[in-house]
Amino acid sequence: MGQGLWRVARNQQLQQEGYSEQGYLSREQSRRMAANNISNTSQRKQVQGGIDLYHLLKARKSKEQEGFINLEMLPPELSFTILSYLNATDLCLASCVWQDLANDELLWQGLCKSTWGHCSIYNKNPPLGFSFRKLYMQLDEGSLTFNANPEEGVNYFMSKGILDDSPKEIAKFIFCTRTLNWKKLRIYLDERRDVLDDLVTLHNFRNQFLPNALREFFRHIHAPEERGEYLETLITKFSHRFCACNPDLMRELGLSPDAVYVLCYSLILLSIDLSSPHVKNKMSKREFIRNTRRAAQNISEDFVGHLYDNIYLIGHVAA
Repeated sequence: MGQGLWRVARNQQLQQEGYSEQGYLSREQSRRMAANNISNTSQRKQVQGGIDLYHLLKARKSKEQEGFINLEMLPPELSFTILSYLNATDLCLASCVWQDLANDELLWQGLCKSTWGHCSIYNKNPPLGFSFRKLYMQLDEGSLTFNANPEEGVNYFMSKGILDDSPKEIAKFIFCTRTLNWKKLRIYLDERRDVLDDLVTLHNFRNQFLPNALREFFRHIHAPEERGEYLETLITKFSHRFCACNPDLMRELGLSPDAVYVLCYSLILLSIDLSSPHVKNKMSKREFIRNTRRAAQNISEDFVGHLYDNIYLIGHVAA
């Protein structure tokens, strides 16, 4: 009797609170429906937004491959970006895992041209048995040889038919390649002035401010650590090239190659003065204008002042 009264009272309490059996089931169903709506919405967002790279990167072919990302499932642009950070040895190891991707000639062609932008063999009919994968290995081997001995490196490229025996072709190769050791390259260009001449003509300084153009020049052709005949040669060639690229500006400012030469030397000395920790009394803007206009009197004071501001704000021209 007492248990029956307790059950009746309990049922009334549950009904008042909305926790009846039917109400409980309806709430569970509503929760499940809400969860399904959320999952369907997320799936629609994935379909509308494209491939979900996070889930794609976590995908595995099997448990045995756990820990390895399947590059073949990624977009080609992303796979190419990942593999572009590998050297020749690591690429060979990677090809053992992703064999289909490693045999893709378009991938190896992109890797070759992104690292070595110009080779004579690019513009020729490929010989029998040619592959960009093999060419990549040869380019990597030749670059390592160049960084040990520049002359032997260039001879290696020529022996493999990668480069023609022409100063212009060698200059284009150097201009479009970033894997060469700059110290060895400086030695090579000091010995091969014919290649240096063609390398300078590849630069386009049109509508560039003089200090910015000088920085770009020294990024490709590194300045020597000490003053000497080679530095004078570089500045002379740069001065003539800068004037050739900006004839209208030279006429407007009344500058000649000799005047640009003086300005370049002044910029290099100012860069050393402002950046060196050993120089306590830095050159002021007024001193720089006065000293520069003594050497080149036809230059306006405002123009020389802008040169000083550029070095002061941006930094060394030959760093």
